[in-house]
Amino acid sequence: MKTVSSRQRAFTLVELIVVVAVLGLLATLVVRAQNEPETQARAWRIRCINNIKQIGLGFRIWSNDHGDKFPMQYGADKQGSKEAIESGETWRHFQVMSNELVTAKLLTCPADDRVRLTNSWNLSVTNVSYFVGLDADESLPQMLLSGDRNVTNGFALQKGVIELEDMPPVGWTQTIHNEQGNVGLADGSAQQFTTALLRRQIAAANKQNKIGITRVQLPVEMAGARKK
Repeated sequence: MKTVSSRQRAFTLVELIVVVAVLGLLATLVVRAQNEPETQARAWRIRCINNIKQIGLGFRIWSNDHGDKFPMQYGADKQGSKEAIESGETWRHFQVMSNELVTAKLLTCPADDRVRLTNSWNLSVTNVSYFVGLDADESLPQMLLSGDRNVTNGFALQKGVIELEDMPPVGWTQTIHNEQGNVGLADGSAQQFTTALLRRQIAAANKQNKIGITRVQLPVEMAGARKK
């Protein structure tokens, strides 16, 4: 009768090492696949907050050349964009800063499903991702200057303008960054906010300004809005 050697019955050391290595590789691939959406979302948030920092810098450069005021405080006769508040053309607040912003690509959030901007400055309400704080002032550093367009107060928009208070239903929608968002402040800083932190920031802003409310204008489609 033939006998089976112990070497034939068991794994060799080399075979065992190969099996362990393969299992380790498979585990790594599974974990990476599970974390990929979260990793991508994190990368988008980082790129978005960098956009908002650059936008804030553009606002401040423009302000330094125009009597320490932002474009929203001046009419077209002074190269400003105040008329855009009435027309609902939010993108005009950014267009007057084309020299300061250098590239239009900054105005589209990487997490937004809108049309990606090139450097053509062919702006519209359908390819700009960020709101504008209409009453932002360099002397009031806590005020909202710009931020992701998925902010809401739960009510209908009037020419894209909404008023924000530090209480529900003010917060972020799921449109971008999954109920989170990035905000640029009048002091030039940019931060990532949950809904709770956003409300806290709005409370600080409303204590600083004279009207006790934070008005922002979002890039939204409206019937009768004049496009470029």
